[in-house]
Amino acid sequence: MLPRTLPTRTHHGVTEERDDFRHSLHVEVKPKTQTEAHAVDIHANFSKCFDDDGRLKRTGTFWTATAHIITAVIGSGVLSLAWAVAQLGWVAGPTVMLLFALVNLYTANLLAQCYRTGDPVTGQRNYTYMDAVKSILGGKKVELCGLIQYVNLFGIAIGYTIAASVSMMAIKRSNCYHYSHGKDPCHMSSNGFMIAFGVAEIILSQIPDFDQVWWLSIVAAIMSFTYSTVGLGLGIGKVAENKGFKGNMMGISVGTVTQAGTVTETQKIWRSLQALGAMAFAYSFSIILIEIQDTLKSPPAEYKTMRKATLFSVIVTTVFYLLCGCMGYAAFGDNAPGNLLTGFGFYNPYWLLDIANLAIVVHLIGAYQVFCQPLFAFVEKWSAQKWGKGNFVTEEYEIPIPLYGVYKLNLFRLVWRTIFVLLTTLIAMLMPFFNDVVGILGAFGFWPLTVYFPIDMYISHKKIQRWSSRGIGLQLLSVTCLFISIAAAVGSIAGVVLDLKSYKPFKTSY
Repeated sequence: MLPRTLPTRTHHGVTEERDDFRHSLHVEVKPKTQTEAHAVDIHANFSKCFDDDGRLKRTGTFWTATAHIITAVIGSGVLSLAWAVAQLGWVAGPTVMLLFALVNLYTANLLAQCYRTGDPVTGQRNYTYMDAVKSILGGKKVELCGLIQYVNLFGIAIGYTIAASVSMMAIKRSNCYHYSHGKDPCHMSSNGFMIAFGVAEIILSQIPDFDQVWWLSIVAAIMSFTYSTVGLGLGIGKVAENKGFKGNMMGISVGTVTQAGTVTETQKIWRSLQALGAMAFAYSFSIILIEIQDTLKSPPAEYKTMRKATLFSVIVTTVFYLLCGCMGYAAFGDNAPGNLLTGFGFYNPYWLLDIANLAIVVHLIGAYQVFCQPLFAFVEKWSAQKWGKGNFVTEEYEIPIPLYGVYKLNLFRLVWRTIFVLLTTLIAMLMPFFNDVVGILGAFGFWPLTVYFPIDMYISHKKIQRWSSRGIGLQLLSVTCLFISIAAAVGSIAGVVLDLKSYKPFKTSY
């Protein structure tokens, strides 16, 4: 193994990577006696391998960006949309879903235009969401943005660990029910499944950076369509079996008996607020939008490719959301389950439910990496700046791997990312109801990251007068979404309070 130091980069394109590249071409950079033609050759070769900021050429395309977005957006939360529609009813449910799709599409396009400061084609790149806020807004807003963004990413990692374990248990339980013909209650603990998920993430977390997880995003996106299609198909089958659509215009009725008890007027309000939050956050991917955009090659300009990828992804996800949410509500009515797949029982058709739950697990394995890579990159960049290069933090060892090539092992990356995955797994085991806590984090993260910062940066970036008609319109949108976030947070807090009444650490079983 040969130690090698990570290349340092600057915003002016003068990097050690350039020197490495020149050496690999055996080009001697001569003084002024060098011919102009030779100088042009060097520049041409250099431009083929490096972007305008001196980094290696980005290779991302419309399709890889779309895969990243769909992986981030269509989480297993799509399966809870039937429950959300059931709380709001046939009128408000689909309407709210469409409105949030439009809001997220609009603000995502505003944010995409903030990838470069100044000129949208040649301006300075902002590699992360925090970089964009620092470059355009500056001040204390940078620290606030970073805190909200990375706490949310940490929470999402814990939530995905829990969600994956639930689907793994569902596979084992469905087989248990099938072979015992329903005689065995098939109770089991989630801890072993969380550990298995954690082991898989420790291995995948050693993928060096976001640009190299594109294949994982494509696999995860395919899996999301797989389990969404199964849920949709089973919903259609259930509607056919019922010979009609269930549900009503105003959503779940007061007095309805559910698994959680009889719905009171107060619970109806809490449930409606939670449903509002579930739909608002179902589309949210702005938290990693800049990081996705930084993987795109140019030309065309990155914001143009991102705009197309965002539009295509939001249309596709909205169609799936409406189909799954509405068909699930039509199938189960007021008794629509929190997870659409569990509404069909574990026994029949067990093999189809197994396929759907396996697809969820594979999707969450990929989605975990899509969300965590920006957090990994932030910590490693900060550590390299604090402790410098040529040591434990930045030193690399080249390890030849059959059928792969040379893997560059960095010990700091190995240790810190492993600790991160172990920590998220431990918290998931300690608090297996954390999905409701993630709902609170999402509620507080949705408004600043998806609405406030994109709008504020766009106003500043494009020098829009705040009291002009457009400026006022943008700020009204921001304030409206703030109230929705507060309402959703209240609903999520009510859910956590209920969870705490029956909470036992490390003792959750199903």
